[in-house]
Amino acid sequence: MTDPSDTQLVLSQIMGNQHTNLLGTVHGGNIMKFVDDAAGAVSARFAQGPAVTAAMDEMLFLAPVRVGDVLTVKTQVNWAGRSSMEVGARVETTRWDDRTPPVHVATAFLVMVGVDESGRPRQVPTLEPVTEEEKRRFRAAQIRREHRLAQRAAIRDLGAGEASVERA
Repeated sequence: MTDPSDTQLVLSQIMGNQHTNLLGTVHGGNIMKFVDDAAGAVSARFAQGPAVTAAMDEMLFLAPVRVGDVLTVKTQVNWAGRSSMEVGARVETTRWDDRTPPVHVATAFLVMVGVDESGRPRQVPTLEPVTEEEKRRFRAAQIRREHRLAQRAAIRDLGAGEASVERA
């Protein structure tokens, strides 16, 4: 069994011109990729082997990220089932040349799945929350999982699981 605090991983990167969108701020897709990279690393460490992204819950951008910001993603496994796990990610920025307090930019929850050499789901270790905060995160992750499964079933029952584009 693994304690969630043992799964924590922090990645940081200075944002440059190559990360910007047409408005001159860092493109949200670049931030999402950085979050996915961090979640992939923390989940692979926890799963003791490859893990892939199955889903990313809603990601709200709370503040812009600018060139020269140090983007930091803090990740942790919040919940684990048989083959899947939820990774929580908190995104913050600080200026590269200033010691101001971090700015909370976004939060996301990703569903990762441990896979074998053939890409099929495989069992992951048991996660054992210890602190009250870890237990709260674990239960919140269970609730998000229940909602994802219920939403998927409801949409499937409507026959509306495809993107709204014309069929070829």
